Amino acid sequence: MSNPRALTPELPRSLAARRPRIAVIGDALLDGWMTGSCDRLCREAPAPVVDVSKEDFVPGGAANTAVNLAALGAESLMVTAVGDDVPGDRLVASLRSAGVRTEQVVRAPGRITTTKRRIIAGDQLMVRFDDGDRGPLAPDVSARLAYAVSCAVAGTDAVVVCDYGTGVLGPEVIEAIKAVRDGIPLLVVDAHSLSRWQELKPDVVTPNANEIAALLGSALPSDAAGRLAVLERERGELAKLTGSRAMMATLDRDGAVLFDGDEPPHRTWARPAPDNFTAGAGDTFVAALTIAAAAGTPLSTAAELAQAAADVVVHRPGTAVCSWAELAERLGSDQGALSDPRQLVKAVEEHRAAGKRIVFTNGCFDVLHRGHVAYLNQAKRLGDVLVVALNSDKGVRRLKGPERPVNNESDRAAVLAALSCVDHVVLFDEDTPADLLRALRPEVYAKGGDYTPEMLPETPIVRALGGEVHILDYLSDHSTTAVIDRIRTGSS
Repeated sequence: MSNPRALTPELPRSLAARRPRIAVIGDALLDGWMTGSCDRLCREAPAPVVDVSKEDFVPGGAANTAVNLAALGAESLMVTAVGDDVPGDRLVASLRSAGVRTEQVVRAPGRITTTKRRIIAGDQLMVRFDDGDRGPLAPDVSARLAYAVSCAVAGTDAVVVCDYGTGVLGPEVIEAIKAVRDGIPLLVVDAHSLSRWQELKPDVVTPNANEIAALLGSALPSDAAGRLAVLERERGELAKLTGSRAMMATLDRDGAVLFDGDEPPHRTWARPAPDNFTAGAGDTFVAALTIAAAAGTPLSTAAELAQAAADVVVHRPGTAVCSWAELAERLGSDQGALSDPRQLVKAVEEHRAAGKRIVFTNGCFDVLHRGHVAYLNQAKRLGDVLVVALNSDKGVRRLKGPERPVNNESDRAAVLAALSCVDHVVLFDEDTPADLLRALRPEVYAKGGDYTPEMLPETPIVRALGGEVHILDYLSDHSTTAVIDRIRTGSS
């Protein structure tokens, strides 16, 4: 079976083949999408008239997380309470048709299932209207849901809690999860109010910017750099407030940032899409993160996989779902990742004309490991566009010996390009990327390892071109040679 630690097209396939059992506990709702055309205003008021030609209803909220998990290959169980009404029937039927188990969905007589309806004309969202009960469940329904939680959690590989404040997850449900917490290998909490779940000590929490601001009692800066600075400064306080081991802060168009214990922050970069195409992208992100983490994938790699999955769905209208096959295709789309040097010069000039700061680094990147990923992530944060110059197979053999590289240049380029922090990958045959540096004139040259700038032959070239040289963190126990030696000796 494929390595569940490498960000390649094989990773989604490997995760699907494992078929982990994952329970989703939370606020399930029905998403309605009414699409049509608009070419006039009504007589009663200056309001657009939409001639609706199509109406679709799909699972939303926690139910969309459960559907995404099923599409990614998990054995997905939905634990929730919905009304004993037509929308509730429609929601349960939709879950079943998507391959989600629903035996622990509790029906609540007299309760109105939460439904969010959107009217779309062309690509424009015209209006959204919501209905449904948002108060606490009746005591008997809450008791039934608490029992359903205890039944569903047994034997799971992970549990995802989706608490969006509809009243479904009351104190009885929290106590039921608390009672079985020791038996949950991985607890992921996606909640508007994370303080409610602090006592359960989640393994991972996934707050957005507004939820983080609520925890800290103050708004976050609007710019990405300002937000990241606040998050890094307050990471210890946020860990205390949420009780979590790791926090995956989602920042919409600015991607996400992972804080995992004492590890350096790991940021992902999104591929932005129109706002009306982003419904449910957070659910997809949480689902992909969870299925990867449940298989033992490092959280930094799981975060990259989650970002790739979210990037798939944000470029589709409606509440979309990402399957493991689509995710594999998305990662496989980087197989032709190598840039032509002449085209890259033009692309970099366009980036620079747009006011973007170019960061350049180089290396063999033979067996991509966590040290590489952390180093490339740091490099990207020094600017806006990251160019990675990759030693050709011939160059690697000349530098490392006849048994290297382990992976050929096309495979190495594809794995690098799959990282959200990498914008361009270009090949070079020489021992140093001097010609590329002169052609691209990067503002920053970044290098990882136990070097000083004066030790690098590239430093005089970069400085003569007006650029800066940055030496990044060196993780000595994560060298490629050490990884290959462990593989050859069979040690862990």
